[in-house]
Amino acid sequence: MTVGIVMLVHEAFDRAEQVARHWATHDCPVVIHVDKRVKRGAYSSFASNLSDLDNVKFCGRHKCEWGTWSLVAASQTASEMMLKSFTEVCHVFLASGSCLPLRPVEEMVEYLGDRPMTNFIESVTTEDVPWTVGGLDAERFTLRFPFSWKRNRRLFDAYVRTQRRLKFKRRVPPGIVPHLGSQWWCLTRQTLSAILEDPEREAYDRYFKKVWIPDESYYQTLVRLYSTNIESRSLTLSKFDFQGKPHIFYDDHLQLLRRSDCFVARKIWPHANKLYDGFLSNAAKLMTGAEPNPGKIDRIFSKAVERRTKGRPGLYMQSRFPNEGWENGQTCAQYSVFEGFSELFEDFDQWLNRMVGARVHGHLFAPERVNFANGQPVFSGALTDSPDVRDYNPRAFLTSLIWNTRGERQCFQFGPRDTQDLNWFFAKDPNAQISVISGAWAVPLFHSNKNFSDIRREAARLQKIEAVHLEVLRSFYSKARVRIWTMAEFVDNPMEPLQTIIDEIGARSPNRLAEAPKMVSLDGFGQFLQNLKNQGMQPHLMGDFPAGSDPVNNPRKPRKPYLVK
Repeated sequence: MTVGIVMLVHEAFDRAEQVARHWATHDCPVVIHVDKRVKRGAYSSFASNLSDLDNVKFCGRHKCEWGTWSLVAASQTASEMMLKSFTEVCHVFLASGSCLPLRPVEEMVEYLGDRPMTNFIESVTTEDVPWTVGGLDAERFTLRFPFSWKRNRRLFDAYVRTQRRLKFKRRVPPGIVPHLGSQWWCLTRQTLSAILEDPEREAYDRYFKKVWIPDESYYQTLVRLYSTNIESRSLTLSKFDFQGKPHIFYDDHLQLLRRSDCFVARKIWPHANKLYDGFLSNAAKLMTGAEPNPGKIDRIFSKAVERRTKGRPGLYMQSRFPNEGWENGQTCAQYSVFEGFSELFEDFDQWLNRMVGARVHGHLFAPERVNFANGQPVFSGALTDSPDVRDYNPRAFLTSLIWNTRGERQCFQFGPRDTQDLNWFFAKDPNAQISVISGAWAVPLFHSNKNFSDIRREAARLQKIEAVHLEVLRSFYSKARVRIWTMAEFVDNPMEPLQTIIDEIGARSPNRLAEAPKMVSLDGFGQFLQNLKNQGMQPHLMGDFPAGSDPVNNPRKPRKPYLVK
């Protein structure tokens, strides 16, 4: 007994010739179907190069197109010639011109010889198939698909919508239950001949001619009528991505293919010289006896699909800039945003750097310039301090800053004077730690020497901006770690919120804070707020500063202990 190989070829004829010769010289007869769209000269040359092999034949040709009946017709024609011309064949193995044997042919023949009545074909019902792509599983059997999905996509989709609207439903031929599976199978002579010689074949063929992608369902369905000895798996390693497109194997996949223990792999890049030379050489004669197990490499493919679809957290590239909401994390690392702290404390950035050892910037989104730490004009990754460059894409500016400084926590100041384009970005980023002293923007106005009418106008503008910003931070959609204090409650007891912030960032020392940043002078600030009210502006974000008195930034004296008898 031996194994017959049916090959469907439409391109890369040099590689198809090399593989066909490998099969034939190892006593496996080969029947080749060449797509009728291939030019006569290329076909004649291909056939002439294999004419020295008596066990290689070429069958009648069909014009083949993906997703249509032509592929099934091609396999039928080739299989009929195989069964008629080579009576010693006990199993028929369907392959393509881009398939490559991974193990010695003798080992595959021996493996199938030990299982003379077993059919290897993936065959599962539509309810059990998790990999159908395009929204058509059961519908591919109940609707009609006379138009090519690739050439006439609009007509294809319009016809499907029309059938759904009219509630059209085809009748499945009696006696069969639709099944799906990989189009690469290995069937026994008995089963394959029963399918091809069935008296009802004409009715079955007529039905499947209008099924979508019939090469994934024709043999997979009919094999259930003629055999109960079915291994629902393919002996061909064939991997597909999340879009249903086949993975192509290159030279650097050599060890990966060997690890799978599969007999055949598809789809091989025609220029993968290392793969063809390695697997088709006499050096690849080692008989392992291992059971084909493509599951060994599933984990690697799963990681590859995840990397392709999700990317790395916080990394945005021109090749895969994600749609809104599809990104794998908005930024790649945690960072801290401080609002109102630099206005309330002197040299706050230097103090914070001493406490936590992080990189502390000024207002990165200030309208005048990007205030990098230590006044640097250019920062990591060639980020410039130009506000025009930054504002061209503020989101990309921030994500690049975090990505370029992986391993070092970034902290920066923010406020209502800054560019507000990233309000929602901050709020929805789980990596963001946002600490806000609401109303602290009024302190620089309080210390400014401007006309009071200008101060009142600017205060009203900044308060309106910050109110919108706080509403975003308090939104149901916010995922950042947000802490908001009014200026009045923060000034009343600053050490406790500062300790909380430092603990969350991860201070160098677990001890309690022994040093607090120096607060700017607030003498007369209460009266300043009252003056704003008197001028018709209501400063409500600062909290309950009493008019005419100043906040006292001193710890409260403990009460004297007393004994209750």
